[in-house]
Amino acid sequence: QVQLVESGGGSVQAGGSLRLSCAASGYSRGLSCMGWFRQAPGNEREGVATISTISGSTSYADSVKGRFTISRDTTKNTLYLQMNSLKPEDTGMYYCALHGYCSGLRPYGSRYWGQGTQVNVSS
Repeated sequence: QVQLVESGGGSVQAGGSLRLSCAASGYSRGLSCMGWFRQAPGNEREGVATISTISGSTSYADSVKGRFTISRDTTKNTLYLQMNSLKPEDTGMYYCALHGYCSGLRPYGSRYWGQGTQVNVSS
């Protein structure tokens, strides 16, 4: 049973930084994509960043390129999202995800989600 537990969300002023963490357990072979997705009220869930657990290649939404960095610590089975220069439009619930594989930000195959962590950015 895969479990994903996010932490690190909170409230910050525009221009500030946050680092989200996602502790993964019950890791299953054949799942090669980890990522961060977010959902703002009234909006659909959207991909923010993904990373291949095989190659380490990353993909980012255009809106966060140059500001957010996704990374993994394989020794701790933890996924991170460093968010800098935050903007009010970054506000939303951020979900950690583990998928069969990804093509860019699009997930395929098995999908596992964390419970989410809220990020609020005020102007």
